Amino acid sequence: MRFVSAITVLALLVSLPSADAGALPAPLQVDIPLSSGTLRAELFKPEGDGPFPAVIALHGCGGLAGRSEPVLPRYRDWAEQLLKDGKAVLLPDSYGSRGLGPQCRVKERPIRGRRERVEDIVASRQWLQQQPWAIHDRISLMGWAGGASALLWAVRPQLSTRGIEPDFRSAIAFYPDCRSSAGLGWSTRVPTLVLIGGKDDVASPPACRQMIDGARGRSALTRMVVYPGAYQDFDRVNLPLHALAGTSDAALPEHGHLASDAEARADSQKLVTEWLAR
Repeated sequence: MRFVSAITVLALLVSLPSADAGALPAPLQVDIPLSSGTLRAELFKPEGDGPFPAVIALHGCGGLAGRSEPVLPRYRDWAEQLLKDGKAVLLPDSYGSRGLGPQCRVKERPIRGRRERVEDIVASRQWLQQQPWAIHDRISLMGWAGGASALLWAVRPQLSTRGIEPDFRSAIAFYPDCRSSAGLGWSTRVPTLVLIGGKDDVASPPACRQMIDGARGRSALTRMVVYPGAYQDFDRVNLPLHALAGTSDAALPEHGHLASDAEARADSQKLVTEWLAR
């Protein structure tokens, strides 16, 4: 019974909106052309004609949408903060656009961070640069977990910008899985901030440190902040410490722990504001 209750509580925390979610207007769904098919995205934009800086926000392996809402509360919460700072927020739905649900426990994922999700990132940037209300040289990236891992691929110097200029202004990766990038001579062509909990046992803080330290000889554009007592999802609101082992929710990783951390959350909010103001 305790096991069932824990799952029920976590499901409610994932699906229920935050206390301030009602203050945020409904997003506008937009369609972005891909080389094959269409990428659906949700857009939060400040009132008026702008122009506004913009942030492309990349969901994790659980997907973008909730059971009855187009954007999960965790992403709406960040969108609200960015809107208050005068930024437009574009959230591409990489899974829902392709008829897929959560991918956290799929062994052979059809949507890969280094390919399909990078294509989504490039297409989203191109779409924003066609909008008269967007400041074309102030488009940044933010990503969480799997979305953050895709971000690390998208900012590599080896990625062709395909004639779409100017480039991203900056990038912020929340708890990415750095293990692939750490062994591939990773570096970045835009200022990139990595935020991760020291107790994150879903991703790997040591792999991120190895990746960042290895990049220093090739790039001075990276910074990593480790919150010593924090787990993955530290930036979420009111999420109690929860062990994932034994849970069956397809929208959650198979192992490790998730938990809010009020101090890490507050500091990350401050750092995000500063990083995007560069």
